[in-house]
Amino acid sequence: MKLASYARDSWTFSGNGTVADGLIELRSAIDGHVVAVASRGGVDVAEMVRYARSTGGPNIRRLTFRERADMLRALAAYLNEKKPSLYDLSFETGATRGDNFFDIDGGIGTLFSYASRGRREMPDERFALDGPLEPLSKGGTFVGRHVMTPLYGVAVHVNAFNFPCWGMLEKLSPAILAGMPVIVKPATPTAYVAHAVFRCIVESGILPAGSVQMIVGSVGDLLDHLNGQDVISFTGSADTSLLLRNHAVVAQNSVRFIAERDSLNAAVLGKDARPGTPEFDLFIREVAREMTVKCGQKCTAIRRALVPAEFLEPAEAALVERLGQVVVGNPRLESVRMGALAGQPQRSEVRARIAELSSEAVVAYGDPEHCTVTGADDQHGAFLSPILLRCENPQNATKVHGVEAFGPVATLMPYEDTEDAIAIARRGSGSLVASVYSYDDAIANELILGMAPYHGRIIVIDRDCAKESTGHGSPLPPLVHGGPGRAGGGEELGGLRGVFHYMQRTALQGSPERLSSVTRCWLKGAPEKETGVHPFRRSFDELEVGETIHTPPRTVSLDDIEHFARFTGDQFYAHMDEEAAKANPFFPGRVAHGYLILSFAAGLFVDPAVGPVLANYGLDGLRFLKPVSPGDEIRVRLTVKQKTPRKPEYGEVRWDVEVTNRDGEVVATYDLLTMNARAHASA
Repeated sequence: MKLASYARDSWTFSGNGTVADGLIELRSAIDGHVVAVASRGGVDVAEMVRYARSTGGPNIRRLTFRERADMLRALAAYLNEKKPSLYDLSFETGATRGDNFFDIDGGIGTLFSYASRGRREMPDERFALDGPLEPLSKGGTFVGRHVMTPLYGVAVHVNAFNFPCWGMLEKLSPAILAGMPVIVKPATPTAYVAHAVFRCIVESGILPAGSVQMIVGSVGDLLDHLNGQDVISFTGSADTSLLLRNHAVVAQNSVRFIAERDSLNAAVLGKDARPGTPEFDLFIREVAREMTVKCGQKCTAIRRALVPAEFLEPAEAALVERLGQVVVGNPRLESVRMGALAGQPQRSEVRARIAELSSEAVVAYGDPEHCTVTGADDQHGAFLSPILLRCENPQNATKVHGVEAFGPVATLMPYEDTEDAIAIARRGSGSLVASVYSYDDAIANELILGMAPYHGRIIVIDRDCAKESTGHGSPLPPLVHGGPGRAGGGEELGGLRGVFHYMQRTALQGSPERLSSVTRCWLKGAPEKETGVHPFRRSFDELEVGETIHTPPRTVSLDDIEHFARFTGDQFYAHMDEEAAKANPFFPGRVAHGYLILSFAAGLFVDPAVGPVLANYGLDGLRFLKPVSPGDEIRVRLTVKQKTPRKPEYGEVRWDVEVTNRDGEVVATYDLLTMNARAHASA
């Protein structure tokens, strides 16, 4: 199999010779046979960058977030049909069927997740609003609003070897949704899987021309052609990350840099979780699982397992027993629970790191040099036994907190008290994820708050949530990847924040009219439009942003208040007891219920006849600003604030509602959401 690069919408492969002629052999982790060959270079990376900017960028930016989300969903559905062939090829990386679920199904699931959240949470626009209106003047004629727009550059994704499918798609999804073209650089050892997935993406024909390109082999002088509109997203070692970040052009041009790198993740067993408790058993199960899933080749894997000193011996015995049940071998076999490392060079690297760690720790389980293998040849494969180390004095150690053996390796270490556990966990200098196993509120809270500043994510596992928990290091959405310190700040899957890595946040300042026009979201102070037709009689497509009605007034009587109290059962003293209400610093005496005001407001602006309004979807931002006393009157201004298509049959209308009293003072404000039929559906 020849792994061609994909540049300017065509496949290109440089070289037809042998390794001596510059080809790279990619070998199976199971038996060492050559799975694929790749060239060391040969693509014009400067032209790839130019093409991404001149063709890919305009093609993808002209689409709205919803249209991009639809593309991601279609792409996920297309890749779902290709899973059997991808699974079969991925076995050669040493991954078991369970590992492939994380990588392949997880990657496709990430596409589905971003597609769903993009359709649900992003506007049907080419920009997004970020945050509320900011008043900048006393009279309200000068206001501010933040908008997010896609950068006009290219996203360069440098991926790691451990998750060739998921690692690529978890970066690709937010970039495409943001509206930014991508150049993918897969890690060479497992590039044949990433290449197969990428070929499926190209064959689908779903993404527009120039929106995705791939470099297999050397990136050459790619970084020399980047500028401040570009983004580098990197996953890998801290050394390589620093090399890229400190590249002269990257630094000089302020190229945005996102890194997810080495991480000495910790799992902490609480002092309350003694042997025999569910939390102790969960800790043992999770540490062993994290050591063996993907053969320990996960950036979120547990590297440091912290237990109370008095539980060290039983914890070690339990882990040794559990690891002894792990069958290592050919990942295609159903009986095998742990496959191989990505290749023999990776195994040599892990063995070297184990040797470093052994200067401060002893091997409690496993043999770094020998491994019992089922259904495969250990001589030609890249198999390694799970290795559990024990460090008796972690407080004075350095390597166990700074050297990562990126394989099935973890170090068990004791701590004296909760404060000591926090201090040891912090020695990792910032990690992607930590986990806490405790059923005691005080212990769990102290661990969480003490460790939080040093970790991108903390997961608390106990008997109540374990069954539905995703576990310590699951890569499936919607978890967040990225952390402080050495771990870097990686892609974020908590909501849509990862999308904003590829966008510019800009503060717009001007008049409400100008900002309403550019954002297509009506702001108070902008012109109102009165058509003479009640807006509830107009379809979603007919309604215009800024369209407004002002209702006639309605007097709120004492009888209304008392009837509402009896009818609803809400007889709070502020509505029923004059003296008690006067003693309250917020009220002049008896006042109307807030929900009575809402009900009367609806009665003033609702058109009751059958029409395009299909349903009341809810209220946002409700505030009661001034009490309404018996005998006062209220009136309502109802304005179309924003429109969002949802389905071909209907869309969501956001209405700005302002309720005022007889003196024109605002007594309540909120956003009303309705679902309105489209023009063709209501015809």
